[in-house]
Amino acid sequence: MELADGEGLEGLTMRKLGDALGVEAMSLYNYFASKDELLAGLIDIVFSEIEVPRQGGWRSAMRRRAISALAALSRHRWAVGLMESSTRPGPANLGHHEAVLKRLREAGFSLAQTAHAYSALDSYTYGFAQQLIGLPFDTGEQAGEVADQILRQNIGTDYPYLQEFATEHITKPGYSYSKECEFGLDLILDGLSGALEKRH
Repeated sequence: MELADGEGLEGLTMRKLGDALGVEAMSLYNYFASKDELLAGLIDIVFSEIEVPRQGGWRSAMRRRAISALAALSRHRWAVGLMESSTRPGPANLGHHEAVLKRLREAGFSLAQTAHAYSALDSYTYGFAQQLIGLPFDTGEQAGEVADQILRQNIGTDYPYLQEFATEHITKPGYSYSKECEFGLDLILDGLSGALEKRH
């Protein structure tokens, strides 16, 4: 996990892992049949760090889960593209999926609605995490610096709305792009709540 977090997936090789552990790379295959199996184990650890939606109303539980997933994926930036890729998921991965399905079904969602809700929530959360990871800044202060660099190109004449957005929103104290996640998440939850109400 330290190798993947520090160097990304390209830095996680069996040779480097063996060097870090002080063993021959080939000896690792006594524990993992392949690198894919090793990655599945790492993804299982990431799933274990995400809050399982067991307590409170379904809406608040799913909201906390999504925010927890975003935090975990921010810590493990290499993982976002692999979260649903394993054909041999571990117990944390399976248990997490089971808990989400159970929470939605017990809230009254039909099986089809549960599939739609799960897909919408995860697509949004993973997509937002991917976008957040790709940004050229991590903090609001850094975002302001990037905006200032763009504004120094005198964009106001040709791109007035972009200039307004940068000067009146991004460069303001307290700006954090990660907070935008909650706005979109609430829109999805509002839509799911409406769909659930129509069913009853």
